Amino acid sequence: MNDLMSLGIHRYWKSQFVRALPLKPQARILDVAGGTGDIAFKILESYPYLNPSVTVCDLTPNMIEVGRSRALDRGHITQLEWACGNAECLPFADEQYDIYTISFGMRNVTHLSKALAEAYRVLKPGGYFVCLEFSQVQLPLLEKIYNAYSFNILPCLGEIVAKDRDSYQYLVESIRRFPTQSQFADLLKSTGFVDVDWKNFMAGVSCIHSARKK
Repeated sequence: MNDLMSLGIHRYWKSQFVRALPLKPQARILDVAGGTGDIAFKILESYPYLNPSVTVCDLTPNMIEVGRSRALDRGHITQLEWACGNAECLPFADEQYDIYTISFGMRNVTHLSKALAEAYRVLKPGGYFVCLEFSQVQLPLLEKIYNAYSFNILPCLGEIVAKDRDSYQYLVESIRRFPTQSQFADLLKSTGFVDVDWKNFMAGVSCIHSARKK
């Protein structure tokens, strides 16, 4: 469904997301809502010379089991840890990680301010928050086309291919409820982050948000 929905473009977005990470040797990374391991695997496979370690945290145990199985299939035994936890109350001590990543998961958080506060808490001073998320389209004509596709076609695809119309209807609605690029940037700043920035893809269909802990 991810490939079908985006015509495979989500793979490019994720690759750009991983390329944007300010990685240093032996960096400790926390990937939240990353249960299937997509981002963790990309990090380990893209930067073997930096020897990073990734802790994958996800709310759903079944997703973590899928990720563990995929990790074994890909030969990732070391440098990878798994934890079940809520983004709003992470099961980690303060100032443990160099980078906090979350890919297409932040819009599913009930209380964004709590999740951002937790991200800030677990990051080391100078650590980075990097988020890939659907966002607000900036071009009016593209926005009309995107809305028509999202509300009229996407739920139907979900029903036909995944046998689950409701989940893809929720996907569309959750994207519309998520803050705009500037609103999310303001939330990051109010949490205490500095060097707040964002980069749009496809005029804002998706967006990489980045920030640094003081």
